Amino acid sequence: MILEHAVLNVKKGQGVAFEAALKSARHLIEATEGFQKMEVRPCVETKDRYLLLVWWGSVEAHTVGFRGSDRYGPWREALHPFYEPFPTVQHYGPPL
Repeated sequence: MILEHAVLNVKKGQGVAFEAALKSARHLIEATEGFQKMEVRPCVETKDRYLLLVWWGSVEAHTVGFRGSDRYGPWREALHPFYEPFPTVQHYGPPL
């Protein structure tokens, strides 16, 4: 199992709109083979910052299966305009 991690810095004052967009776009990522679960948590200390955690069966499920799918375009259009700066996405292996 692979864990995708990204800190999402949303443009100031756009948190509520981002959360609504995420809620409506969530089905796009969930439909991907190899997707296991996703959590998006708001930061306690910093308004409009979120932690994205997505569990995948493999890195390829994310990078090829989702990003290479026809669902990625609508996901990108719905969510990417909120990010400032654009997040760095990293993948982590199984727990030690």
